[in-house]
Amino acid sequence: MDFSSGSSASLYTRKVPFVLGGLPLEFGLAKEHRLLRQMVAEFADGKVAPKAHEYDEAEEFPKDLVEMMYGLGLMGMMVPEAYGGGGMDTIGYCIAMEEINRADASLGTIMSVNNSLVCDPILRYGTEEQKEELLPKLAQDGWLGAYALTEPWSGSDAGAMRSTARLGGDEWVLNGQKIFVTNAWHSQIIISYAKTDPKAPRSKGITAFIIPTDTPGLHKIRKEKKMGIRATDTTALAFEECRIPKENLLGKVDEGFKVALSTLDGGRIGIASQALGIARAAYEASLQYAQEREQFGQTIGQFQAIQWKLADMATEVDAARLLIYSAAYVRDSGRRYTKEAAIAKLFASDLAVRASREAVQIYGGYGYLRDFPVERLYRDAKITEIYEGTSEIQRVVIARQLLREDR
Repeated sequence: MDFSSGSSASLYTRKVPFVLGGLPLEFGLAKEHRLLRQMVAEFADGKVAPKAHEYDEAEEFPKDLVEMMYGLGLMGMMVPEAYGGGGMDTIGYCIAMEEINRADASLGTIMSVNNSLVCDPILRYGTEEQKEELLPKLAQDGWLGAYALTEPWSGSDAGAMRSTARLGGDEWVLNGQKIFVTNAWHSQIIISYAKTDPKAPRSKGITAFIIPTDTPGLHKIRKEKKMGIRATDTTALAFEECRIPKENLLGKVDEGFKVALSTLDGGRIGIASQALGIARAAYEASLQYAQEREQFGQTIGQFQAIQWKLADMATEVDAARLLIYSAAYVRDSGRRYTKEAAIAKLFASDLAVRASREAVQIYGGYGYLRDFPVERLYRDAKITEIYEGTSEIQRVVIARQLLREDR
């Protein structure tokens, strides 16, 4: 399927604009977006949902489904066609992420990392040689990418990282540790960060690198056991005199923290879309169950307590989608979208946890059983409040942007 969408201006209706935060949005999606949603929804319902419980229970990487996503063009959606990608805009990516995560957040996480955290920084900061070599492999040829930023001693405080890289002749030599690296066990390349100027204060003197996973000195230490998104691999890594070619630098020396922050901005839109998919799945499951489950001589949907829960879910799902599309619109227009991405992620991730919790409550005792999908939704939802920046960090980011704008 051709994901190309033409100019971004053609995607928005001018006759009846909807204004959110001063930004025009349209209520009707472009034809390409509608076809994309239909295609991804059919894949999610027909192939992904039937296997989600099985892969979660086994904590097994869904290799067959990932291969199918490459065939559908979902692993490099925003990569230009010239580099083998889908050439889709950010809203198209958000649509696909919502539909995949509605069926399985583990698969959505794999897709998000490859698109937002690997393809995107290579596209924006890579050399032409890096783009031509790596993007076609990542977008269509089955190469999987991983992203290594967090360390045992630096989570939200990423600038406090201790990993180092020194230039030795024509090679960079890396030493250090990384944790919580999604996709690393099955990936071919990892984008990682290290201090190239140890004397520089905090976030200064950090550089980004592209590291093949078969490089001597790169060790995959262990797979973590997780509460949710259990069909993904989350890996701890160690670099011990890990040598990579000088050309594997991503961006400029000592400017890697800028690469990291801008990459996370885009990643937050993807995670907001993941959270939306989880919340929507919780709402749809609750709505169906409320019309089937009978208590006290009537379906539980007839009780006002349940009706109010459903009303809140429906309202907030629509609100989250508009916030996400707003952030996507700003990104596609070429403007800075740090605040919009943080707002979308903060709201949508909070909603995912709340909606999945209410879904378990509506299901009652059945919702607490692993045979029912809302139990998995509840476990999967929590991570959206943590990765790509915790909800607390999102509030810090939003506040800083507000105060900067008010000057």
